[in-house]
Amino acid sequence: MTVQPISRYVTRNPEILQGEPIIAGTRTSVRAIVGLWRLAVSAAEIPTHLPHLTLAQVFDALSFYLDNQEEINTYIERNRIPEDLVHPSVAAIC
Repeated sequence: MTVQPISRYVTRNPEILQGEPIIAGTRTSVRAIVGLWRLAVSAAEIPTHLPHLTLAQVFDALSFYLDNQEEINTYIERNRIPEDLVHPSVAAIC
């Protein structure tokens, strides 16, 4: 297992999410943090949704995203659920 540190809190581990950037010591992807941020959850609020993360980890993940948007956006697209597979009751909430 080769863990590749990317920044202070962001790393890659080929055994977790196939090497997608994650927060070190967790299985939380940068993609998940960016997803909340894109839903207008402020960086300061993200640890209330993901309480195992610190604010420093959140800011580091967002900083990594801003420097690597194309890569993270690719992960986001790959993991998007097609609209026709989303149950109507869930779609109505969004």
